[in-house]
Amino acid sequence: MLDYDEEAERYDASRGGEPRAAAAAAAVLDLIPADARDLLDTACGTGIVTRRIPAARDGLRVTGVDLAPAMARRAAARLPGAVVRADGRRLPFGDARFDAVVSVWLLHLLSGPKDVRTIVGECARVLRPGGVYVTTVDKGASHNVGSDIDAVLAARPRSPVHDAAAHVTAHAAEHGLVPAGQGVFRGHGQGRSPRRTIADLRRGWFVTLPPGDPRADGFAAALAALPGQDRPRPDPVFRLRAYRKPPVPANG
Repeated sequence: MLDYDEEAERYDASRGGEPRAAAAAAAVLDLIPADARDLLDTACGTGIVTRRIPAARDGLRVTGVDLAPAMARRAAARLPGAVVRADGRRLPFGDARFDAVVSVWLLHLLSGPKDVRTIVGECARVLRPGGVYVTTVDKGASHNVGSDIDAVLAARPRSPVHDAAAHVTAHAAEHGLVPAGQGVFRGHGQGRSPRRTIADLRRGWFVTLPPGDPRADGFAAALAALPGQDRPRPDPVFRLRAYRKPPVPANG
């Protein structure tokens, strides 16, 4: 598991920077109701995506939350007064506080189904009736673009997939949320090259092959034998799912 305090300084540059952030923000906004006024971005990271959301839609106020201190500091510099350091499993907000809640690139990082269920439950709790929760799903699968790098990595040990769309939809249903749309966006600048993949392998990007695992050497050697060591393969395409909290029925 990566240390996101250590990652904060290089996070944006190593993950597609502004082009990827622009694509993510646009795709998220496509799923947010036009009349939404208050949006919460859970695990907002450096705020590179978060800050684009209010900039692209007048009248939409944004609050960001992140647990990693270094990430939260960077986000706060981009969104002064609008970022809170907190755990998404225990959001420091009252019930029905927001018209929309977003969690981009979060659920795949969690330790198991219990944490995913808790995060989804907290997002549902702070969501107003009629509001929408938007999240990325199937993050790991998005990186498999059918390249020669993917062919090498196919033999690596697999970790459980906690953000599978079907699982997230089931957790959402447990908390009264119903499907409300889906979208995709391109991960600009995140196409893997063999050399970059070896570097990621060495620093613990692949959780089932931690640094020092003797099996990592075999994968590194196979990657080093591929042609075009610095040529990026196709960018990943990330998937979004939206879930709506049904409005309270009118009396009568």
